[in-house]
Amino acid sequence: MKNREEDIEVNLTGEESTASEASKSRWFKRIRKGITTSTADKKETPEGLWTKCPSCNHICTSSELKENIFICGKCNFHHRIGSDEYFDILFDDQQFTTLFDNITSKDALNFTDLKNYQKRLDEIHAKTDLKDSMRVATGKINGEGYVIACMDFEFIGGSLGSVMGEKFSRAVDYCMEHQLPYLVISKSGGARMMESAFSLMQLAKTSGKLSQLSDAKLPFISLLTDPTFGGISASFGMLGDLNIAEPGALIGFAGPRVIKETIKKDLPPGFQRSEFLLEHGFLDFIVDRKELKDKLSEVAFLFRN
Repeated sequence: MKNREEDIEVNLTGEESTASEASKSRWFKRIRKGITTSTADKKETPEGLWTKCPSCNHICTSSELKENIFICGKCNFHHRIGSDEYFDILFDDQQFTTLFDNITSKDALNFTDLKNYQKRLDEIHAKTDLKDSMRVATGKINGEGYVIACMDFEFIGGSLGSVMGEKFSRAVDYCMEHQLPYLVISKSGGARMMESAFSLMQLAKTSGKLSQLSDAKLPFISLLTDPTFGGISASFGMLGDLNIAEPGALIGFAGPRVIKETIKKDLPPGFQRSEFLLEHGFLDFIVDRKELKDKLSEVAFLFRN
C-alpha cells in the first residue's frame, strides 16, 4: 500500500493538494491541435441561428424556416411573421410600392402608464424601424393587382390606433381610384389604450370606409392570422367579402383565459382557433400560407369576372 505522502503535491504557496485534484483540473482542459484550452474559451453559438417550434418543439435553423416561408416542417405550425415577410411572400418577384409611410403616431393625450407614450413610441421606432402597427403596399399577385394592408405585432401588439385607421382609410381610397381589390392581414391584440377614444373611433371609421368600397363593387378580403383580437375582430376583421384565416390562428374578442374566468366553465377544445370558427360559420375557408398567393390571385380573378 502506497504511503499517503507519495500522493501529496506541494504548490508554490506551501499548500498541499492531492494528485486526484490535479487530475480533475486537467480533466477540464481541452487539447486542440496541440493547444490546451479551457471551457471558458469555448465560442458561443450566435443568437438567432436556431428556431424551436412553439407547437411541437421541433428545432431547425432559421434559414430553413425562412425557406419554408416560416412554417414548421414537422407539424405545419405557422410562425408569426410581419409585413416585410408577407409582402415578400405574396408580391410577384418581391416587387411592390409602399404607401402612406410618412404617417406616424403622436401622443395627443400626454398618456402615461408604465412609461410615457411618446417615449414608448420613440423606443419602438428605434428598435424596429416601423412607423406604426400597419404598413400598406401595392403590387401584383400572380399578375393580379392588389393593395395589401398588413399589421406588425412588434409595434405595440399590432394595436389599432389613429394612424392605422388613417392608413386603412387611405388604402380604401387608393383601391377605389385604381380599381383594385383590398386585402387586410390582421394580427393584433386590439385597440390601443394609449389613444383612448381616438383609438375607438377607428372602429367606426374603418367600417364606414368599407361601405364605400362595397358601393364601388371592389372586393375586400380579410385574412385573420394569429392572434386577432379586440377592436380588430369587432370591426373590419369580420367585415370581409371573404373572411379567411391561417391554420391554427387564435381569433376572438376577449381571450380564452378571460372568458373562462368570466363564465366559470371549461371551454371546448380548440376554442377560438380558426378551425373552430370555420366549423361554426365565422370563416369562409382556411388557407395554408404556401397556398395563399394562388388563392388570392384566384379570388381576384373570380371577383373581377
